[in-house]
Amino acid sequence: MAIIAKPGGTKLDKVQVKDLAANAGLKLSDGAIEDWSVLLGSLDDAIKEVLARGDDTSRPDLSKYPRSDIFAPKDAEESDKGGWATRCTVTSTSPTSSLLKGKTVALKDNIVLAGVRCLNGVKPVDGEWVPENDATVVTRMLDAGCTITGKAACESACMEPSSDTSYTGIIHNPYADNYACGGSSSGSGRLVGSGAVDMALGCDQGGSVRIPASFCGIVGHKATWGLVPYSGILGLHAEIDHCGPMTRTVRDNALLLEAIAGPDGMDDRQPPSMPAEALQYSSSLDKFLAETPEDKPLSGFKIGVLKEGFALPVMDANVDKAVRSAVADLAKLGAEVVEVSVPGHNDICTAWMCTLPYAGGRDGLLGDRTGRKELYMTDRAAGANPGISQDLFDAWGAGAQNLYMRYLYVTKTYGSSVHAKAANLIRKYTQEYDAALSTLDALVMPTLPFPATKSIEQDDKDAGPLKRLQYMAGVLLNTAPFNSTGHPALSFPVGFVPARDHAALKLPTGMQVVCKQFDDLTCLKIAAAWERFKDWKSLSFGI
Repeated sequence: MAIIAKPGGTKLDKVQVKDLAANAGLKLSDGAIEDWSVLLGSLDDAIKEVLARGDDTSRPDLSKYPRSDIFAPKDAEESDKGGWATRCTVTSTSPTSSLLKGKTVALKDNIVLAGVRCLNGVKPVDGEWVPENDATVVTRMLDAGCTITGKAACESACMEPSSDTSYTGIIHNPYADNYACGGSSSGSGRLVGSGAVDMALGCDQGGSVRIPASFCGIVGHKATWGLVPYSGILGLHAEIDHCGPMTRTVRDNALLLEAIAGPDGMDDRQPPSMPAEALQYSSSLDKFLAETPEDKPLSGFKIGVLKEGFALPVMDANVDKAVRSAVADLAKLGAEVVEVSVPGHNDICTAWMCTLPYAGGRDGLLGDRTGRKELYMTDRAAGANPGISQDLFDAWGAGAQNLYMRYLYVTKTYGSSVHAKAANLIRKYTQEYDAALSTLDALVMPTLPFPATKSIEQDDKDAGPLKRLQYMAGVLLNTAPFNSTGHPALSFPVGFVPARDHAALKLPTGMQVVCKQFDDLTCLKIAAAWERFKDWKSLSFGI
């Protein structure tokens, strides 16, 4: 495969070649060392030539997309009790549509915005990274007429379902200080829930859009895998990376999804093309609501109540009651509601967990994002790092530390074999969901098994990794499966339930709707029909 060296090209020093082989446990003859000095020298010439050239990383036209008022919040008021990592104002001087006209939007702080620092929830070790390009979703939203008003704080390396690990500080639940917003899109949940912005974008690898949605009383949609381009977003690993809208209403969710969805020609997670009419979520939702009877809008829908989704070992009885009440409402709205079983739902989270160390450690933590057709952010990437410095490890939260330690263990003990086996099992489990959905329009279940928990830093600022990782154990059991399968999954609020440690404190809870892949519109229709029927804020459940 190697291109033969050009005449007069570089020759590597023979000692360098010999040492290179020796460090890999290889022994080369003198003649082979001479040959490799020429062949590797030609490679080095090619590398230097590539590195010297410009590349296409989509730098934005700052006259068309101006940005101003960039600053780091100094106090709780400026940060909306931790929700903001960085404030700014970004608009388009010539939007191409009015889809998001008048809407204010926050970006999760792993989505790149040129000229604005990107922390990814982590304390900077070698200085703050200020990206040079905009993510595809950023350009699309600006072209749709919105104003981006800042970067929403997120959890450390986007690896926690809580809201107390971000470098910028604890992020408080909009309904109760010192309670979690959920993560890792914690600031996005806070800012939408508190009314600081109309909309936000989150990113979801195990529930990081839907967990904050349920905890904060908002609508969060993990779109079908590949529907929304991930170009210009820091990911964990491409098999489970999703970006999705977080809003207060279902219609706003449809608006934002419509603005960001569709292929961008860079992200190989996406199909090469999609019919434009398939992406018209807001108008299609409006038409559905206008043309269906208000008392029976779900006539003709068949909805499966996922048995395993309610039978979780950590299921809160009040959450169960709230979601079953919402399921009964779906029947009142005309849907045929049946109980269904997908046995693989009990096992898929174990497989999901086993895909994380090798791929997530290499891609998400070490920056070794190779083997994909995607936008590579060359102003950040310095190639694969052989290891992590003590300073960076200490700057991470327990979630990222846990991923890295597992990466080291799996790499040394199993190599890539465990990822391969888990990925194949996930394909099998995906087929089980597909089989259930073949006769259904949707599956429904609680988004999360319990309401927001108290933020751990209020109880124990010196908590070790085991305590930090255990205190929200089980929160991902209904969300992470659909990161692996890629099905669209939408969470919407269905009422208040008592906090687990404080019966008088009422916190939001949500129901999750899961549909066939690329049938995101049906998720929106079911949630919108219920939302029109009931005011979730008037509902309170307790046993």
